[in-house]
Formats: sequence, C-alpha cells, structure tokens
Amino acid sequence: MDEVLDVAEVAADFGLEGVFRAILGLVGVLLILGGLGLWLLTDMGLLVLPAALMIVGVLLLVAPVVLFGIGDLL
Repeated sequence: MDEVLDVAEVAADFGLEGVFRAILGLVGVLLILGGLGLWLLTDMGLLVLPAALMIVGVLLLVAPVVLFGIGDLL
C-alpha cells in the first residue's frame, strides 16, 4: 500500500493527477461496459467473468479519488 501511495504522491507532485484519474476512469468504464456486454449480449448469464469485470471497473473509477484523498491527508 505504501508503494501505491508513493506513486500517487509523485503523480500529484508532477501535476499528473488529472491525467492519472482520467486514464484509470477510462479503463474502468471500458471494463464495466465489457462486463455488461458479456452479461447482457451473450448466453453467459451473470457468471464470474462479467461480474469480476464490472467490480474491477467500479474499483478503478473509485480508487483514484480515494487514493489522492488519502495522499492529501498524509
């Protein structure tokens, strides 16, 4: 966890906080759309792969906000 906070701190120091958030947000949205596509457009049903893709996508949308918030507190 310390390494992740160090990377977030370095990104914030160089002013790349917005870019970092945007990239992770874009990847998160793509994963959510991929999981929804597998779930709704195929005969898979709600199995492990679509559910995992959607959960990881939501985590990638939320993680940068929480990460930079913790970095500001420290």
